[in-house]
Amino acid sequence: MAMEYTGAPHPTPAAGLREDSGPESDNTFSRESSSPSTLQVNNTIIHGGEKTQPSSWDATKSKRERGWRKIVRSFTPSWFSVNMGTGITSILLHNLPYNGDWLYYISVIIFVLNVVLFIVFFLLSVARYSLYPKIWGVMIRHPAQSLFLGTFPMGLATIINMIVFVCVPAWGYPAVQLAWGLWWIDMVVSLACCLYVPFAIMYLHESALEKMTAAWLLPIVSTIVAAATGGIVAEVLPNPQHALWTVIASYILWGTGVPFAMVVLVMYFQRLTLHHLPPVEVAVSVFLPLGPLGQGGFGIMQLGKVAMTVFPQTQTLQESTTRSGDILYVVGWMVATIMWGFAMVWMFFAVASVSRKRFPFNMGWWGFTFPLGVFTASTTQMGRELPSRFFDVFGTITSISVTLLWLVVAYKTIEGAVKGNLWVAPDLANLVETPRKKKVDVEAGVVGN
Repeated sequence: MAMEYTGAPHPTPAAGLREDSGPESDNTFSRESSSPSTLQVNNTIIHGGEKTQPSSWDATKSKRERGWRKIVRSFTPSWFSVNMGTGITSILLHNLPYNGDWLYYISVIIFVLNVVLFIVFFLLSVARYSLYPKIWGVMIRHPAQSLFLGTFPMGLATIINMIVFVCVPAWGYPAVQLAWGLWWIDMVVSLACCLYVPFAIMYLHESALEKMTAAWLLPIVSTIVAAATGGIVAEVLPNPQHALWTVIASYILWGTGVPFAMVVLVMYFQRLTLHHLPPVEVAVSVFLPLGPLGQGGFGIMQLGKVAMTVFPQTQTLQESTTRSGDILYVVGWMVATIMWGFAMVWMFFAVASVSRKRFPFNMGWWGFTFPLGVFTASTTQMGRELPSRFFDVFGTITSISVTLLWLVVAYKTIEGAVKGNLWVAPDLANLVETPRKKKVDVEAGVVGN
């Protein structure tokens, strides 16, 4: 017979198992189970001659809600969006059309800061899933947090780009090897995110169109970013065959991500037209469509530029007779121009949307910086390929805007982190943890583990 006792927390057998029938009695019993040997006294379960109590559970749980444990447990993948925004800012300042030495040094400082942040974030992530392994399964099945897995390879891609821009001229071939090795890792991770997360949306989650956000693009855009980074890395590889493999793999990544992103953009446009603008909490996500369009345009131009050099060296696609490298370069510029024009449409939608209402700060604000940044990178690349000052001037203006926006968002992030407002992990709401139980000998009153 199962019973509940509401008397003293550690009763003696005579007092703890005394049965009173009055409704106002301090020692009441209630039937909990059909098991004849199970007795519940307050929150203590007695099985035969032993009883177990989760006496340390509340204390352990409270420890996890403060200090470094709270930071580790609440460190979601969305924090890698900080690397995306910081990295693209350093890239834009380094490649600014109207540049100077002082901007170069600022870009290097931001690059070093991004590397430090990435290492810290990576270690915190390892600690989170090592100390609390159940969180990994909960996070990867969460309909929102799993989308931010794509921010990890995209944050790494910005570091690889700056290794090529800054470290390769300074350190030579060792930096080339480092960039190329990191790019292959980035490619594998981004492809895994692009394939798994959308499948999880189909298989694991119940999705409704009105609840869709542009964050669905995050795991898909990671392959587009990896493709563009592959074009940058291939340009500095001394071995033409290695460069050719990288270019071909990057074209495949581009083909994996861009058409997929277009499908999601069609769905997202339908969601906006049928169910109006997204809630204020995710209002900044309307800028995310600039990501695949801007980075896709930059990537296809960069790959065509490298193909124009590598294909003649490797005699790929009968280069001596077809001039296939030149064809890819021209086609790449044409596709990039079309994507840039389409990005301007989404730019208007985004600016018009966020200007209509105020919205609170959250980690989603980093969704401002990277999409605008890659759109700016596409703009400045077009300025380098065309004899037109328009793209140079427009790219400079947007580069400065992205830098100022990065400063604002970085300040708000530091402020929120210090106050503890940002240490929130929605995926933990689905975490079911079993409390550690202590065994107590009822007869002897001895607590054991």
